[in-house]
Amino acid sequence: MKKIIIGMVLMFSFAGMAYCQTPDEKEVAATVEIIRKAIVDADKNVLEAVSADGLVYAHSAGRVQDKAEFIDEIVSGEPFDYTSVTITDQTIRIIDNTAIVRHIYSAETLANGKPGSLKIGNMMILQKQDGKWKLIARQAYRL
Repeated sequence: MKKIIIGMVLMFSFAGMAYCQTPDEKEVAATVEIIRKAIVDADKNVLEAVSADGLVYAHSAGRVQDKAEFIDEIVSGEPFDYTSVTITDQTIRIIDNTAIVRHIYSAETLANGKPGSLKIGNMMILQKQDGKWKLIARQAYRL
């Protein structure tokens, strides 16, 4: 019985370690949170700071934007303004200086004063540039 208990303790200890984040994963998660908040706040300066110059931003309907188009759309509130964004089921994978982030992206929006909602899958690619994680690509997909 004692061996079973010790075995179970060890098994659960190692299972918990699988969910520990590396320092890079923590930095990437923090950057994703900064992006999420900047989208809700329509903060042009923050969005410019966390987006790489060569950003490719692809929407679930197939429309593709560059950095300026992506930021201008968020800041203008057209076609809608984000009132909240929630990110769930996030995974982060680091390969050298590149991070692959996948999550479910749920948003509450306002379009011409009318509330709406959005729920999509999202994959973001971030790259470490000059010591900071920058968004270089984003691809949304329908759920």
